[in-house]
Amino acid sequence: MASRRWFLPERNRRQIIHSHPLDARSGHALRKLIAFDDDTLDKLTQLARDRMATFQELADEAFADLLKKHGIPIDLKDALRKSARLSKDATPKKTRSRTARTPS
Repeated sequence: MASRRWFLPERNRRQIIHSHPLDARSGHALRKLIAFDDDTLDKLTQLARDRMATFQELADEAFADLLKKHGIPIDLKDALRKSARLSKDATPKKTRSRTARTPS
């Protein structure tokens, strides 16, 4: 079984260890620890370097794609768009009734 490493940058250790779910209500970012095996972490780190992005940006993109895949709105704009689409589909469309014309 592959060993797991924690991705925990030195500068963020104290913040992550002392985070609490209630911090999200006060406007602070909620932090969670995620374990990766060595190979996966190396590949993610290299991908971040190649794209000149941070690890957080990679994570944000991955979670946004996952939510989109399952049809969960990412932000208010997406939620409103989905709601408008659902209400548009739910309203019956007005159509003219076809009446048989009698020959004159």
